[in-house]
Amino acid sequence: MAKASGRAVVITTAKRGVFFGYTDESSADIIKRGTATITKARMCTYWSAATKGVLGLAGIGPQSGSRVGPRVPDLTCESITGVVTCSPEAAKLWESGPWA
Repeated sequence: MAKASGRAVVITTAKRGVFFGYTDESSADIIKRGTATITKARMCTYWSAATKGVLGLAGIGPQSGSRVGPRVPDLTCESITGVVTCSPEAAKLWESGPWA
């Protein structure tokens, strides 16, 4: 698998969507505009208590028991409420797409 370009981010939306993907845009630009297209996108439908919330998804990644769906080539998110840069360790776990 080729390495994605851009930085790994977790994006939250006003409709409670939680998404992972890669972007070359700054968080400030994304928040100001309220939309972003991310590549190699995945959605988290559930995270376990061990993940410790949305910031845990970006800091330590989805832990055992979390549900992360399959990857799509790109996704445009709207009504964005947050953009959090992922740690390399978290991005690796997101890429594994755990659905337990």
